[in-house]
Amino acid sequence: MRCVFMATEGGGEKSVREEEEKQHAMREGLLRMLLTSDARERLTNIRMVKPEVAKVIEDNIIRLASAGRLQPPVSDEDVKKLLISIQKPKREFKIRRI
Repeated sequence: MRCVFMATEGGGEKSVREEEEKQHAMREGLLRMLLTSDARERLTNIRMVKPEVAKVIEDNIIRLASAGRLQPPVSDEDVKKLLISIQKPKREFKIRRI
């Protein structure tokens, strides 16, 4: 009976992977419909450098578009605005020479 469980467990892992692949494909298709080619290119460049930031931007675009607050096609300028809005403000340093 234990062998059957092990075989089922392996199959469950495969179905989880397939489900993740389906979700990723749906996400990519949705972003392809929402973004212009320049915006997709910028997002790809961001993804290469900071994947976690790209995911946050993608989530924001999908959420805003589904709520009707962002009308497709989303341009490169819109992606820049989203990127600026999620970045933390930089501290300015003043150096005084004495």
